[in-house]
Amino acid sequence: MEFTAQQIAAFLNGTLEGNGEVVVTDVSKIESGLPGTLTFLANPKYTRFVYTTKASVILVNDDFVAERKIENTLIRVPNAYESLALLLNIVQNGYNNKVGIHPQAFVSESAQVGKDVYIGPYAVVSDNAVVADGAKIYPHTFIDSHAQVGENSVLYSGVKLFRNCTVGKNCIIHGNTVIGSDGFGFVQDNAEAYQKIPQVGNVIIEDEVEIGSNCCIDRATMGSTIIRKGVKMDNLVQIAHNVEIGENSAVVAQVGISGSTKIGKYCVLGGQVGLVGHIEIADHVKIGAQAGVNNSIKEEGAILQGSPAFKIRDFQKSQVLLRNLPKLNKEILELRKEIEKLKKGLA
Repeated sequence: MEFTAQQIAAFLNGTLEGNGEVVVTDVSKIESGLPGTLTFLANPKYTRFVYTTKASVILVNDDFVAERKIENTLIRVPNAYESLALLLNIVQNGYNNKVGIHPQAFVSESAQVGKDVYIGPYAVVSDNAVVADGAKIYPHTFIDSHAQVGENSVLYSGVKLFRNCTVGKNCIIHGNTVIGSDGFGFVQDNAEAYQKIPQVGNVIIEDEVEIGSNCCIDRATMGSTIIRKGVKMDNLVQIAHNVEIGENSAVVAQVGISGSTKIGKYCVLGGQVGLVGHIEIADHVKIGAQAGVNNSIKEEGAILQGSPAFKIRDFQKSQVLLRNLPKLNKEILELRKEIEKLKKGLA
C-alpha cells in the first residue's frame, strides 16, 4: 500500500484539507498513529486523539468540526468508517493476488480448475471437484469429491469442504472451518443404544458469505443445510443439520443452532445464543447475547434477551427486580417478624 492523500481523496470522492502530496504506506489506530500512516475518526469518543495523533492522514466525517488547528491532512467523507473499509479492501486484495498451483498441492485429474486460481502447498482438490475462476485455496485446505468453490472465493488454511458441498461466489471461509461434517443424527434401538442415521444431504453456501475460523456447518440428513447470500458468521459457530440462515443475517461467536431451525433475513444473533431445533425465526429479529430460544419467533423485528428469551424491555424490567431481590427479601423477613409480634400481642 502506497498512496498520496490526493489519490485517496479522489478514490473516495472526499474533500481534501491539507497537504495532498503526503504519502501513506500503512494504516493505524488514531490513538497510536504513526507518521506515514492513515487513520480515521468515526466514534466521537476518540475525538481528542485527532489533535495528538501522529498519523499523516485522517479520514473524518463531513460534519466534523475541529475545535483547534490540526496539522495533519484531513479527508472529509460522508462515512469515515465505510470509507476505511473500502481502502482496507484494496489492501486485502493485494494480499490475495496469488495465482498458480503449488507443486506440492494435489489436484485430481478429474477436478475442474478455472483461470487465475491459487492452490497452495498441501492443499487437496479431490475427484470431480470444481474450483472456479479466481478462487484462492490456501495451504492444507481439503476440497472433497464433487464439492464446488465459486468464483473469487477464498478458503484459508485448514478449511475442510466435504463431499457434494458448495461455496458460492465471492465468499471468504477462514481457517479450520469444517463444512459438511455429519449432522448429529442418532436413533435409540430397543436396547436404548444409539444407532447412527446416515447423513446423505449437503451444505449450500450462497454468494458473498463470510464465515469465521473454527466453525462447524453440518450437512443435512436429507436435502441441504443452507447459508443464504450475504450472511456473516463469526468464529466458533455451530450450525446443525438442515438449518437455514436467511440473507444478510449476522451470527456472532459461539452461537449454536440446532437441527432444522430456520432463521429469517437480516437477523442478528448475539454471542453464545442457543436455539433449539425445528423452530422458525422471523425476519429482522435481534437476539441478545447468551439468550436461549426454545420457541419460534413470529414477530418481525422483535428484540429478545434472556434464557428463555423474551422481549428485551420485559427482560430489562425483570433485571431491575432481580437486583432488588436481596433488599425485598430483607423487607419480607422484617415484616414476618412484625406480624409474629402482632400475633403474640393479640393472643
